Amino acid sequence: MRYPLIAPNPPRLSQQVEALRRVEDSGIFSNNGPEVRAFEAEATAKLFGGQGACLSVSNATLGLMIAIREAAGEQVTGRFALMPALTFAATAQAALWAGLTPLICDIDPTDWTASAAAEERLLRDYGDRIAVMLPYATFGTAIDLDRYAWLQREHAVGVVIDAAASLGTLDDGGAGFGTGAPFATVYSMHATKTFAVAEGGLIHSGDTRLIDRLRAMTNFGFEAGRSATLPGINAKLPEVIAVMARAKLTQIDAVCDHRAALEAAYRAELQGVSFQAGQGQRRASQFMPVLLPESLAHRRDAIGAALEADGIGSGRYFSPHLGEQPLFRRTATILPTPVADAVAGRSLSLPITDAMSVADVAVIAIAFNRILAAEARVPARPRANPIASLLVVGGGPAGTAMLTAASKRGRLAELAASGLVIAERDDSLGEGRIGRYAITSDSTAETFLSAVKDNPHAELAALADHPTGRAVGHYVGALGVPLVEAGPFVRATGERLHALVSQNGGTVLTGHEVLHTTRTNGGLWSSRMRRRADGHEFDQLSSAVLIATGGHQPIDRLAAQRVGGVSLVQEVGDRLMQSDEALAVGGPQRIVDLLSTKRNPKIVVIGGSTSAIATIVLLLKTQAIPLGAGAITLLHRRPLRPFYPTPEAALAEGFTDFGPDDICPVSGFVYRLAGFRLEARDLVLRQLRVDGRVPDPRLNVHQVTGDEDAVARTHLADADLVIAALGYRPRALPVHESDGRMIPLAAQNGGAMVDRHCRIMDASGAAIPGLYGIGLAAGFVPWGKLGGEASFSGQANGLWQWQNDVGAMIVDQVLGDAARAVA
Repeated sequence: MRYPLIAPNPPRLSQQVEALRRVEDSGIFSNNGPEVRAFEAEATAKLFGGQGACLSVSNATLGLMIAIREAAGEQVTGRFALMPALTFAATAQAALWAGLTPLICDIDPTDWTASAAAEERLLRDYGDRIAVMLPYATFGTAIDLDRYAWLQREHAVGVVIDAAASLGTLDDGGAGFGTGAPFATVYSMHATKTFAVAEGGLIHSGDTRLIDRLRAMTNFGFEAGRSATLPGINAKLPEVIAVMARAKLTQIDAVCDHRAALEAAYRAELQGVSFQAGQGQRRASQFMPVLLPESLAHRRDAIGAALEADGIGSGRYFSPHLGEQPLFRRTATILPTPVADAVAGRSLSLPITDAMSVADVAVIAIAFNRILAAEARVPARPRANPIASLLVVGGGPAGTAMLTAASKRGRLAELAASGLVIAERDDSLGEGRIGRYAITSDSTAETFLSAVKDNPHAELAALADHPTGRAVGHYVGALGVPLVEAGPFVRATGERLHALVSQNGGTVLTGHEVLHTTRTNGGLWSSRMRRRADGHEFDQLSSAVLIATGGHQPIDRLAAQRVGGVSLVQEVGDRLMQSDEALAVGGPQRIVDLLSTKRNPKIVVIGGSTSAIATIVLLLKTQAIPLGAGAITLLHRRPLRPFYPTPEAALAEGFTDFGPDDICPVSGFVYRLAGFRLEARDLVLRQLRVDGRVPDPRLNVHQVTGDEDAVARTHLADADLVIAALGYRPRALPVHESDGRMIPLAAQNGGAMVDRHCRIMDASGAAIPGLYGIGLAAGFVPWGKLGGEASFSGQANGLWQWQNDVGAMIVDQVLGDAARAVA
């Protein structure tokens, strides 16, 4: 390629023969040898005006890890590292390795660094739970370090600067970026950076005592002798790499000046794009980041391919950003990031290399401008059905279950051809959040596989023998499927459904979210859509809307919750966690960390739902928690009921706590809807001592009797951790009248979201024509031929139901076949 995006240009070792001989003659190849010490002294003098001190490390990620760990102090359990969404994965990885949870915030729309307003709001909201602020000097820019020094003092919070691409950047005063700062600033010397060596990093601080502590941490925590006094790791820079770093130091000013000239030429030559607002006198430019026009963001791959055909490399830094990457979605706390979503979705990086000239920039700019102009002239392809028959909001497990129901009845092609549109905020259909949970499903492997087994569509039927299908099949006959195994299978099913919908005339819009929907005067629904890649908004008309956005555990519900007559929040305070957090991948380890100082921890789980019992099952499986007798207490209000396939089976085990109203008239099941199943059932049967079963001695079960329950209050007071499993509420889409007035929904008043036909209800309980709901927390209760016991009160959340009768009920209504819907 004539113009690669990045062309590493480290010093040539073949020209460092004298220095290499010096290393050999010294017999010192690591352990802070003379070359390393010389480089650190020279870097301090040349790059930072002799202020403070420098420490070289074997790579910048290790440098971040030790700097974060030092800044966080002794207490890291349950605390956060605050960082922007638009940064490299190493920023968040380093925080995780240091024992902190990444707290990911949005960015500023002009300079693409962490949003100051978001940072300061989170510092107020989270207080000392934020151990470290970890701002990123985006693409080598010179962020305001005086502000971070003030925040450090004002909030008593640790600060570490991720300046991976900034070694050689000059701030507004002409000093090297980071000069004299009271905290650690960490730079990369990777071969791809402007300060190109091979693999290495540099830490600078105006606080020489901090550098001394960090030096000890890079050497196993040895401050003196060989006895560890600090957390430590081996992060020392080898002498040979220090030789290269010393050579690069002599070149860096000329290299940065040259690259700054290339950046200036780009800014003058490129047309139709937006640039990052500059900070500082000179940036150590690694490449040239630009933002494509919003209208062309979806053509980014095509633009990159056209550039490559012209011999020009390009990149997409940082897309996906942290908040969009699977690991951090499982392990981090992510705030809304609309600006980062838009910037990451529109970003494109162009080459800046030491070998390029300003004339080369002109060549690249001419090609880029031509390609961009050609793309802008490509007319948008009109949709065959501008008015959709059905807009499905959410393509996760519930939304795709409706498609599965249609496919199993041979109606998917008909539904797609009618003008089906599916909007899913993630990059694929199917999985949703299933794969982020650390528990076993409350649906069997057979239920998951029934979505594809003998399906009329061969593409779906073949999934039974797909690697993900075989992985689920391994659990046939077992007590559920680990959700981390079920997630990939549901995703694979979603991919096949996506293809089938598209092939049959439907539209699948991944990477899109629906903001609200409005009833039009003509009886249609106009839904406001946003493309997450670039923030572009547009309206989609449809005859009907299906809301399949799942459920959540709202914080405000905790604030109003009382147990045993006391306020849960006031009584428990910072010992409180919601079950959704506990059940997530990484949740058990978080609990282990929170209880690490407790020799005999006491845990209270509140609730009588499946999620409450699943939480207890997970805790009992977590061997790292030292659970003694009575360590866990379940506080519940309603009796715990096990499922039985027949009354005879229940009676055979001596279980008699049921009557005629507890038996499903369709299936004959006892507690078909209210009964616990699989692993949860096993635990409940043990605690009820059914058929001679022996309770788990680590678990106490207490049924709360009312506001004067002193036993419940005592358990709460004595608990080291309280996990609230109070069920889920629907993520209801805002719904408006044609005049803009909000239509209040039953779900917003604590009621069910849908009626018996899966139609969304307003606050009066009346069905809203053309609006449907499905999925977790929708509040649907089976009836008629769907079965269920008369005594059941609550909501049924079952994948099998969604993929069969419930999903089919919606399909039949949308396709105008009410006679086929449940009557």
